[in-house]
This record gives sequence, C-alpha cells and structure tokens, in this order.
Amino acid sequence: MSTISREEVAHLARLARLEVTDEELDAFAGQLDAVLESMKALGEVDTEGVQPSSHAVPLVNVFREDRPQPSLPREAVLDGGPDTAEGRFRVPRILDEEV
Repeated sequence: MSTISREEVAHLARLARLEVTDEELDAFAGQLDAVLESMKALGEVDTEGVQPSSHAVPLVNVFREDRPQPSLPREAVLDGGPDTAEGRFRVPRILDEEV
C-alpha cells in the first residue's frame, strides 16, 4: 500500500508551482513512496554511538596559504572601467532610493 496519495502529490506540485499531468501524478506518487520507504529503512539503522557528520570522509583544505601581495594602484584599476566617479566605479542605478 502506498504511503503517499495522488492528492498529496498534487498538493506538493501546487506548492512547488509545478504543472503535472494525471500520468505524472501516478508516477510521482510511486517514486515518492519509494523515497519514503527508503527513509523509513534508514530510520531503523542502529546509530547508537555514531557521531553525527556532514561528510563520509574527513575534509582537507587543498587551497594554498593566503598571503598578502602587492596589488595594482587604484588609478590603474579605475582606468580599466567604463565610468568612474569619486575614486570608484560608477554603475547604473538599479534600485530606487527610499526616503
């Protein structure tokens, strides 16, 4: 017996703003039921003494060390832009100012 109904799938589709056909409702109900059954099986696994983790293997940072380096002078950088004002890049306004 399915644990999720067509009506529940239709409700989820409406919430997600998805347009689905009757055939898709039937297919998705079966697929979501399989997912729920898998989750139920995972819930039955004995995890006593197992520390929660976000990754199966330890993570190691592979990036280089962050070392300060000299950069370009401000004028040279600003010269590369199409429009500048008051020592900054000037860009088109996209938001109205609220008073």
